[in-house]
Amino acid sequence: MNRRHFLATAAGFPALLQAQTRRPNILFVMTDDQRYDAMSCAGNRILQTPNMDRIASGGVRFANAFVTNALCSPSRATIVTGLYSHAHGVTTNGGATHRLRPDQVTFPMLLQKAGYYTALTGKWHIASPPTGFDHWCILPGQGVYQDPVMIANGGRVQFRGQCEDVVGDQALETLRSRPKDKPFALLCQFKAPHRDWRPAPRHQKLYDDIAIPEPPTFNLGLDNRPAAVRDSDMQIADMPDFRERGVSPSLPREERKKLNYQTFLKNYYRVLNGVDENLGRVLDFLDKNGLAENTLVIYTSDNGFFAGEYGMFDKRLMYEASIRVPMLVRYPAGVAAGRVDTAHMVLNNDVAHTLLDYAGVARPDFMRNHGESWRPILENKPAPWRDAWMYEYFEFPGPHCAGKMRGVRSQRWKYIHYIQNPQGHELFDLENDPEERRNLYDDPKYKQQVTEMSARLERLRELTQDDRSEDGTQSPPCTEGRMAPLRGPV
Repeated sequence: MNRRHFLATAAGFPALLQAQTRRPNILFVMTDDQRYDAMSCAGNRILQTPNMDRIASGGVRFANAFVTNALCSPSRATIVTGLYSHAHGVTTNGGATHRLRPDQVTFPMLLQKAGYYTALTGKWHIASPPTGFDHWCILPGQGVYQDPVMIANGGRVQFRGQCEDVVGDQALETLRSRPKDKPFALLCQFKAPHRDWRPAPRHQKLYDDIAIPEPPTFNLGLDNRPAAVRDSDMQIADMPDFRERGVSPSLPREERKKLNYQTFLKNYYRVLNGVDENLGRVLDFLDKNGLAENTLVIYTSDNGFFAGEYGMFDKRLMYEASIRVPMLVRYPAGVAAGRVDTAHMVLNNDVAHTLLDYAGVARPDFMRNHGESWRPILENKPAPWRDAWMYEYFEFPGPHCAGKMRGVRSQRWKYIHYIQNPQGHELFDLENDPEERRNLYDDPKYKQQVTEMSARLERLRELTQDDRSEDGTQSPPCTEGRMAPLRGPV
C-alpha cells in the first residue's frame, strides 16, 4: 500500500476505534535547540525548571534520547512523519528541500482521521503549510521573541508580549475551546531557546550574580578534527550577537570568548525559564480540568546545542551535545511515575510511532524500519530494542558551514563519515572517552571496529532506503554561512 492509498483508507479508522473506551489525549511540547541537560531534573545546578521536572517525576525521563538530524526543520519533519530526513524530504532549513515531499503522511493527519481534535500552536518551521490540524496558529519561520506575528489558520495576526507567553496563551485557548466530545492532540511548540535569546523583562536579571562554569573542553582546539569540523563557523569567540550588549569586537579573542559564553548561556537559560513557566500553566489547566490522568504528555526539543564544548555554539555536528535532547513522558493512566531510563536509546523518529500506538492507530508500513514505539519500555515490558541508529546531515553550503555527514551510534561506539571531499572519518569510544577528545579512526588497533561500524551504517542506509549518492562530491565554497552581525531572527 502506498502512502496516498493509506491516507485515503485511513478515513475508516473512526468506526474501528469507537470500540476502544479509553484513548489518551495527547500534549506534545517541543522547544527549539534545548540541550539534554538544560533541565534541573537532568542535573543542571543553575537552571531551575520545576515544570519540566514535574513531567519527569510524574513519568519517565529518557537519559539517552537523540535526534537523527540535528537541524531544526529536518528534525521537526521527522517528528511528525516518523521517518528519517532522507525519506520525508526536508533536509535543510531553507530552499526547495525545506518542504515535505507531497506524498508524506504525518501523525496529526492520521489522528485527525481517527477522530482526534488536532491543533498546533507555536513554531512549525517547515515550509509546507500545516496539514492534518483542525486548528493551527504558528509563527512565520523562526518568529521573533517580542510582539510576534502569528498565522492563525492562514491569516496573519499581530500579538503583543513575549513569544513564549503568547504561545502559552494560544495553547490554553485551544484547550478551552476544543470540542469536548473528542480526544485532543495538541502540539505546543515554543520558539525558545533558539538564537537570538531575547528574554522577557521579568527574566532579564536572572543569573546576573552567577559565573557559569565553562565545560572541560571549552579550550580544546579543532586542529586535529576533519576539515568538515575545522571549517565550520560555530566558535563562541566569533559570535557577533552581543556587540550591542557590551561585547566589543576589539577585545582580545580569549576575553571576547569568555564574555560571549557568559552572555549567551545566561540568556539561553533565561528564555527557558519563560518556557517552563508557560509549560506550568498548561499542566495546571490539565490538573484543574480533570484531564491530567488520561493525557499522554511528551516534552522534547528538535535538537541539542553546543554550550561551549570545543569552544562552540549551535548544533549540526554529530557530537553528543548537538544530538542529545530532553525526552520526558508522562501518562498517569498507563505509565508508572518517577523512572529514569538509561538502558534504551530513543529517537525523535519514535515520537510518531509511539503516539499512534497509544491512540490505537495502525502504523503505516512505510514507517517501519524508521522508528519504534516506546510503549513496551514505558510499560516496563520486555521487548527487543535497537542497539544502534543512524545520523545524517545534508545542509551544505549553508549557515555555519558544517559539512555533510552520516554516522552511526551504538551504546559504546560512534562512527562519523564526512561525505564530501575532502572526506573525513571519526571513531569515538564513548565508554572511555565521553567528551569525544580522541579520534581512533586511524589507530590500527581499532581497524576491526571501524569496519564493523561502517558496515552497520550501510545496513541502516539499506534498511531505510537511503539512496542519496553524495559521497565524495566536491565541496563548494561556503561563504553564506560565515557569521555576521544579526539583522533579524536566524
